[in-house]
Amino acid sequence: MRVFVTGARGQLGRDLTDALANRVPIGGLAGDPRTGSMGNRDPVDVVATDLPELDITDRAAVLDALAAARPDVVVHGAAFTAVDACESEPDRAFAVNALATRHLVEAAGRCGAHLVYVSTDYVFGGTARRPYVEWDRPDPVSVYGRSKYGGELETRPSDTVVRTSWVCGAHGANMMKTVLRLAAGDGPLRFVDDQHGCPTFTADLAGALAELAVSRRPGTFHVTNQGATTWFAFAQAVLRASGHDPGRVLAVRTADLDPPRPAPRPANSVLDNAALRLSGLPLLPPWGDALGRLVEALGKMPPAEVGGASSR
Repeated sequence: MRVFVTGARGQLGRDLTDALANRVPIGGLAGDPRTGSMGNRDPVDVVATDLPELDITDRAAVLDALAAARPDVVVHGAAFTAVDACESEPDRAFAVNALATRHLVEAAGRCGAHLVYVSTDYVFGGTARRPYVEWDRPDPVSVYGRSKYGGELETRPSDTVVRTSWVCGAHGANMMKTVLRLAAGDGPLRFVDDQHGCPTFTADLAGALAELAVSRRPGTFHVTNQGATTWFAFAQAVLRASGHDPGRVLAVRTADLDPPRPAPRPANSVLDNAALRLSGLPLLPPWGDALGRLVEALGKMPPAEVGGASSR
């Protein structure tokens, strides 16, 4: 099987290409997430693409790339994910997140490939008083959320949409690395305690994506590590796991952020992994367990490779 991956050098893309090629033991749908076993699946032929070699907003380039690669599956992970920047660059957000998905769906159709589209919790407005299931109607409140939902609308019924949230990993920029960078300094850390979601770690998410891709399961799936929290409690957990004092983290309200964020955030973007659960498929492990594993992994990496603050 040949799998074509967009965004392959991003924080999720790097773990995903390793998971697809079965080069590393990663927890996922094929094995026991507690042990990180991927089972005995044969590695696939991965065609890993990203900028600058492929501009997914260029229809002709996308059609040519897939015609040459002739993949069986396309995993579309590339996106414009700078939530606040999307507010001031809506055309770019829709070109990358929505229209480029149209190009990839068209190209996948021409070569008979299944497509997996990586989406986000931001397709929901955050007003629900319960976790969102896959069949809830999206109501995004930000340009980023609307553009990603636009990408969902471009997919075919036979394709796979995977919504995830609060993504952290060893590669690239994310909130966990922001917390660790701030913890290395002096003084208090201020994080909001009125935004609720599910932290998701790429080492676990990549395995689940790989298995959904190779099994070509159609439909929408919410895939997150288990358990909900707030950014305030998440920051406390990061400090605790890394040997810092969690008491340095102070709770603030979103309305009191100074300066305020340009893009509105959903107050509740907790995703219920109902489609996985009801299909009898394993769920990812608790986010606290995954956080501990990532803190340990980052501690073994050269400082230059850790880097990466998040604007999320």
